[in-house]
Amino acid sequence: MSHLPAHQHHAGCGCYLPVPGPQVHVPEPYPTPYPAPQVPQVVHVHQAAPDRTVQRLALGAGTGAGAVAAGVYFGPLLVAAMTSIAITLAVVALVVAVIGWTVTSVVRAAGGAEGQAAAKTLRRKGKS
Repeated sequence: MSHLPAHQHHAGCGCYLPVPGPQVHVPEPYPTPYPAPQVPQVVHVHQAAPDRTVQRLALGAGTGAGAVAAGVYFGPLLVAAMTSIAITLAVVALVVAVIGWTVTSVVRAAGGAEGQAAAKTLRRKGKS
């Protein structure tokens, strides 16, 4: 912006006015727009998100809002409880598998006639 002349401050330039002078732009508020007619939003049940579908079906079937609120609250709670149970059962199954593998390995590794007989007995039970 070197092509503009340098501004020289003086008493009448308006840079230091305590009250906004005529050079200060005060924006006016926009006029209020004409209100558009309100059209109800129609969303079909099959277009709803999966967690909302049951709620909309329940409200459409005449079920009260309390039942829908309970579904909203207890739905995720039930999913969390079932997930916790599934994780617990998976850990128990893993522990049982590891213990079974350990017992089998120890029995097979045991020497002598007793260990060989026990290994043969376990092999026969596993094949039938």
